[in-house]
Amino acid sequence: MTFTGGGLAKKKSNLENFLECTTPIVTSQFLPKTSMQSLNRLWHPWEGDTVEYFTLGDLWGCYDEWSAYGTGVPIALRGEETVIQYYVPYLSAIQIYTSSRVLTNFGNIREDRDACDFEVKEFSDSCSDESESDKQWRWDGSSTEECGLEQENLWRLSDRLGHLYFQYFERATPYGRVPLMDKIIDLARRFPGLRSLKSVDLSPASWMAVAWYPIYHIPTGRTVKDLSACFLTYHTLSSSFQEMGPEGKMNGTESKRTDRKGISLPPFGLATYKLQGSVWTSGNGSGDQETLLSLLSAADSWLKQLRVQHHDFNYFTGIRHW
Repeated sequence: MTFTGGGLAKKKSNLENFLECTTPIVTSQFLPKTSMQSLNRLWHPWEGDTVEYFTLGDLWGCYDEWSAYGTGVPIALRGEETVIQYYVPYLSAIQIYTSSRVLTNFGNIREDRDACDFEVKEFSDSCSDESESDKQWRWDGSSTEECGLEQENLWRLSDRLGHLYFQYFERATPYGRVPLMDKIIDLARRFPGLRSLKSVDLSPASWMAVAWYPIYHIPTGRTVKDLSACFLTYHTLSSSFQEMGPEGKMNGTESKRTDRKGISLPPFGLATYKLQGSVWTSGNGSGDQETLLSLLSAADSWLKQLRVQHHDFNYFTGIRHW
C-alpha cells in the first residue's frame, strides 16, 4: 500500500496501515436548514449552508463485519514478506453527552442525585467482580463522598459538556468479552439512543475507545511474536470536530471528510499493549515512534480533562491490572 505526495510514492508503515484499516468511514447525511437553528451554538458555532452528520446506528454498522470476521491489516515483515493480520474490535469505553432537549425525547434526563449514582456496573455483568475501591469511582472521577460537592460545579458546565446520556467501561478480561457489535446490540435494548442519536446531537465531550485484539494471520503456519500486539483507539463522536474548517482540528483531535464515502473518524488517541520488536516502529522515515507517543499523550490528556478512570488504558499503560 502506498500513498503519493509531491509526485513521490512512499510505502506506508505497518502502524499507518493499522490506523487506516481500523478507521470507520460512516455514511453521512445532511441536516435540513429548518433544523439547523436548533443546534447548540456552543457545540456548533460555525456558520454554513449545510451540516453533515451521521447516526450512531450507521457508525456501529462499520464495525458489523469487523466484529464477525475481523479486519485485515497488511503487515510487512523482514525479507519483504507480507501477512494479513486480523483484528477484532471490542467496545472498551464510551461516554455520550447530549442536550436536555434530546434527553427528554428518550425519557432519560437525570436529576442531580441520579447522576451521582450512575454507575457503569449497572450496564455490565462483567463489573460484578470489581473491588470496593473501584465501586467508589463514578463517571466524574470523584468518590461518593465528594459527589455532592462536585455536582453543583458539574451542572454549571452542562451547557458546555452536555448531560450524560450513557456511559460504559468494560472491565472483563479479553477472553470474557464479546465483539463490539454484539455489545452494542445488547446495550441498545435499554438505551435506544445508542442507535438513533445523531452526531450533531452530541457534545464535544462524547467519545469512545475500541480495543483491538489479534485473532489470526494469513498465511498461517508460522508464529510471529511481534504480531501479538493489542491496540486501544480513541474516537470523538460529535460533529463539532467535523466543522472546524479545512484542517478539521480541535483540542488535538482530528476529523476528515471523504466526499464519496462518508465521514472518516480516525483515532485521536492510541494506547498499545505487547508492542515489541521493530515490526510496528520500523523506519522508512514514517516517524512511527513519534506518532505513537503523540497519540498516547492525546489519549492521556483527554481522559484527564474529563476526569475519567479508563480501566483498559490503565492496563495497557501498566498502571493497573485485571
